[in-house]
Amino acid sequence: MSIADTFRNGTVFVTGSTGFLGKILTEKLLRSCDVKCIAILVRGKYGVPASQRAADTLKQSIFDRLRFENPNFVTKIKTIDGHIDKQSLGISTEDCDWLIKNVNFVFHSAATVKFNETIDIATKLNIQGTENVLELAAKMNYLKGFVYVSTAYSNCPRSEIKEVFYDVPISAKELKKLIEIDGKTRNVLEDWPNTYTFTKALAENIISTNENQLPISVFRPSIIGCAQSEPEPGWMNSMQGLVYIVNSIMLGLLRAIPMSMDKKTDIVPIDYTANALISVMWDTVNRYQDGSEKNKKPKIYSYVSGFDSPVHWGTFLNYVYETYYQAPPLQSVWYIFCIYSANSWFINFMRLLLHRIPAAFVDLSSIIRGKNSKMLKMYKKQDGIIDSIEWMLKNEWKFDNSNTRKLWAQLSQEDRKTFWFGFEDFDWKSYTQTMVYGIRKIILHEDLHNMTRALSKNRKLFWLHHFSIFLIIYIVFQLCWTFVM
Repeated sequence: MSIADTFRNGTVFVTGSTGFLGKILTEKLLRSCDVKCIAILVRGKYGVPASQRAADTLKQSIFDRLRFENPNFVTKIKTIDGHIDKQSLGISTEDCDWLIKNVNFVFHSAATVKFNETIDIATKLNIQGTENVLELAAKMNYLKGFVYVSTAYSNCPRSEIKEVFYDVPISAKELKKLIEIDGKTRNVLEDWPNTYTFTKALAENIISTNENQLPISVFRPSIIGCAQSEPEPGWMNSMQGLVYIVNSIMLGLLRAIPMSMDKKTDIVPIDYTANALISVMWDTVNRYQDGSEKNKKPKIYSYVSGFDSPVHWGTFLNYVYETYYQAPPLQSVWYIFCIYSANSWFINFMRLLLHRIPAAFVDLSSIIRGKNSKMLKMYKKQDGIIDSIEWMLKNEWKFDNSNTRKLWAQLSQEDRKTFWFGFEDFDWKSYTQTMVYGIRKIILHEDLHNMTRALSKNRKLFWLHHFSIFLIIYIVFQLCWTFVM
C-alpha cells in the first residue's frame, strides 16, 4: 500500500502542531494524503484561546499553497484545547472520548526546544508530556501507528550514535522525585550539554520499554533548516538555531562565533524532514500489522544528511558569504565580518572587542540623545544563545542511519516523488542560497525589488568597515610608538 493510501480516510492526532515541524507536517498531510481529519493539540497562550491560536496558525503563508489547491482544508482540522504536561493532556472529557474512538495515527512532536530551559520545565514538557501522550494513545481503539519525534543529539555525549536505545544515568521516575526534593538538581545532567538533549534521552528510555505494546517508532532528526522546495523554497518558521546564526551574520551583528570550521555539521531541510516522518509512520503501520513486532523494542530512525551528503561548517558558511555578496540585506548594520575559532578564551576576547565595546558606544550615544539603550542587552542575549549551541558548533558526530536508508529503499518511485527525503547528490550550495533568500523574504521581509539599494548600501558598509580597520591599526601603531619612545 502506498503512503497516501495508508493515510486515506484516516484520523491523525498531532502534538506540537504550532511548532516548526508540526506546521509543515500538518500542511503536507492535508495536501498529499486524503486524510479524514487532523486533530491538533493547541494550548491557550497569553490570553489567546486555543481555537484562536489554531485559526491564526492556519492563516499563515505556509498554508497558502494548500489554500489555493484545497480552499476547504480547514474543515478537516479539529482543534483540541489542551497541554501535554497536564493529566490526560488537560483536554475535555468529550474531546478525550473523541480521540479514543477516532484516532488512527499519532505524531508526538510537542516539546520545549530551548537548550537553556530549566530542568523542571524540560522534565514536565519533554518527559511527563510524552508519558501523558503515551497513556492516551494506549486507550485509542483504532490506533495503527505512533511516532515520537526525538533528536539525533539525544545521546550526544557519544561520538558515534547508532539507531539503538542507550542506557541513561537516571530514570524518568527518579528524576521527577529528585526535582520534587530539590528543584535545582545541578549535577543530574552529567555529560549532556543541556536539558533538551538530556530529557529527550530519558523520554526515549520510556519508549524503549513500550509497556503498552503500542505500534511505535522513534524519529531522530538532526539540525532542521529551511524548506528545500515545499510548500515554497526557503520557508522557515522563525529565527531559531541555524537561521538565527545565518541571519545575525548577514546583518553584521554576529562577529565572533565559537565554531570549528573543519567539523562536519548535519542539516536537514524541514520539508524533507516532514516527508521522512510521514514515511516512518507508514513503515511503522506496516511493521505492526501482523502483530509480530509487539513484543520487540520500538524501531529508531535517525534522519541525518551526513552519511550521504556530508558538509563542513566552513563550506556551508562560504556558501552563505557567496550568496550574501549577491543579495545583501538592506537592513544590515555592518558589512559581513565574523571570526570563527574553537578557542573559547579567544572568542570571549573578540566578543569584548567586536560586540561589547561598539555596543557600549552606541548605547552611550543613544543615552545622550535621550533614547533607550539596547545594544548591550541585545549582545548579552545573542551571546547567550550562541553559547547554548556551542557544543553543536565545535563537535561532530558519526550517525548511523541504516533504518532510514532501508526505509528509503522500500519506497516506490511514486512515493519517492511525493515524499522525497533522500540526500543523493544534494546540492548544498543551492540549498544555502535558498536559505539566504528565505531569510531575506520571511525573516527580514525584504523582496528582490530593493536589491539595487541593498548593494549600494553594502558598498558603503564595505568601505566603512575597511576604514575602521585601518583606523584601529593606526591608533594601535601610534600607541605602541608612543610607548616605545
